[in-house]
Amino acid sequence: MPIRQLSETMINQIAAGEVIERPASVVKELVENALDAGASRVEIVTAGGGLNLIRVTDDGSGIPEQELALAVARHCTSKLSDDIHDIRSLGFRGEALPSIGSVARLSIRSRTAFDSAAEIGIDGGRVSAVKPAAANRGTTIEVRDLFFATPARLKFMKGERAESSATSDVVKRIAIAFPAVRFTLTGSDRSTLELPATSDTPEGRLARVAQVMGKDFPDNAIAIDAMRDGVHLAGHVSIPSYTRANALQQYAYVNGRPVRDKLIAGAIRGAFADVLPRDRHAVTVLFLSLDPSTVDVNVHPAKADVRFRDPGLVRGLIVGAIREALAGAGIRAATTGAAGMMAAFRPGAAPYSHPGPAGGHRSYEAAHRASAGFDLSRSGQRPLDMTYGEPGPRFNGFAETEQAAFNTGQLASADARAGMAEPAEALLGMVLGAARAQVHENYIVAQTRDSLVIVDQHAAHERLVYEALKNALHSRAVPSQMLLLPEIVDLPEEDAERLAMHSETLAKFGLGLERFGPGAVAVRETPSMLGETNVQQLVRDLADELADNDTVETLKERLDKIAATMACHGSVRSGRLLKAEEMNALLRQMEATPGSGTCNHGRPTYIELKLADIERLFGRR
Repeated sequence: MPIRQLSETMINQIAAGEVIERPASVVKELVENALDAGASRVEIVTAGGGLNLIRVTDDGSGIPEQELALAVARHCTSKLSDDIHDIRSLGFRGEALPSIGSVARLSIRSRTAFDSAAEIGIDGGRVSAVKPAAANRGTTIEVRDLFFATPARLKFMKGERAESSATSDVVKRIAIAFPAVRFTLTGSDRSTLELPATSDTPEGRLARVAQVMGKDFPDNAIAIDAMRDGVHLAGHVSIPSYTRANALQQYAYVNGRPVRDKLIAGAIRGAFADVLPRDRHAVTVLFLSLDPSTVDVNVHPAKADVRFRDPGLVRGLIVGAIREALAGAGIRAATTGAAGMMAAFRPGAAPYSHPGPAGGHRSYEAAHRASAGFDLSRSGQRPLDMTYGEPGPRFNGFAETEQAAFNTGQLASADARAGMAEPAEALLGMVLGAARAQVHENYIVAQTRDSLVIVDQHAAHERLVYEALKNALHSRAVPSQMLLLPEIVDLPEEDAERLAMHSETLAKFGLGLERFGPGAVAVRETPSMLGETNVQQLVRDLADELADNDTVETLKERLDKIAATMACHGSVRSGRLLKAEEMNALLRQMEATPGSGTCNHGRPTYIELKLADIERLFGRR
């Protein structure tokens, strides 16, 4: 087949295949255009998941009538200066509108503050003439029958609900970066997402995050604010005990642009590596601000990925800032833990608390008689040795069965020695309070001025031992063991060079290596803690990580894992009785140790239940 010039329509359709993957992609491009135009209000309406209709209305600066024809032409933009590296807007290629118009029916109605409104349309790549229209200041863009011109693409679309969910996620991601803009999203099922404008301040940004991620996040978040070599990192991350089953609630922004970057995602995983379970993920909202010339946002057609000039700097800043913030935040329990605890206590309405006809409560006996199939003798909620049939319950102490169980020690184990004396007022003011009892020989019950705290003694001490081992491990060079014969590892030349460049850092972790001719390194020492290890695999893993992230975290993580195993076996085991002084000492150590809210495996070490929550359980509130 001879070489030929593609038609303008086919060129636009090819571009649409790169930029417009689904209705959510159209919404992203149009909303970004609205924000670049300085809009303070953006309204999105969809029908059929966006395949039938997408309408985006804004109150931005608008498009002059004489520029409408250029707006729908390829590679025409008002957002790019002469320097391709100085990109300060969300859009800059000038491909979105002609690409959308080549696969759908597109109409643009716009008005500036000084001109009358005008309209232009594109139907499957055919551009209509500009004509007068009626409109307020700003721009309204309608996209109908998406992919009608390329019906094969429709076969790859998901259901209406899935497409609507993807669109909602796109709007939320963009909205977090622009708290001063009001966003509304309305679907054909009459569901509405409304995000009122806040302020472009730290408090306003956190309020917008709460609108998107839920009101629980601000109560379980830690502020991040760090600067290194011209790169500024701000935002919030969740405390270790507040997690999600996936990484969908990890939001990252580079100069205000929402991105899904593997370097940033890897840095977040690294920062939370030893405080989260393997299958759980932190909740984060991070904003990176840096010189536009040091980041390339033009590496992906949809601008979802970025490339940093110094990826090691960015990764180190994120990991260091998050770990420092976690260490400085002290010990905190997730507020959701109390909610789960209350739900466990209250599986359903209590049978002794039935609303009466006048809004009061019937007696326990009346509720019992009204409950079909309810056997009082088998109820786990009845008081001990209560007799019925008279006007009210009568207490006669322990029944014979309970008394026998008490005498033989078959009741739930509890050691109340810590509660014999009144705790010092100073202890009640501490974060974890004063120890009052030990239950089931593993759980410490403590009291603060306004809450009840339950501590898992094994999990808590495991974290304390682990942190002490880590501090000892990384405060000095790791002891190494000399190999009887050096291990020669063959590698690609570039990997061998990277390892040689980081040989001094690796030596601090007990791994001694040097170049051994072209494309090989000789390993002469390995960390003593590793014992017998697969040197070949270890070196190749380090080479892969250096290629990806320019760090040697793999070796550090292996050493930390060994320290975690040692901590697990060396900590206070379940089943050990503790004295009051020992329990209080453990609580004070937890308060002074960063990350002690979770154990080495990511499980919570304690749960706090506020007095107000306890009162609600008993119907006092």
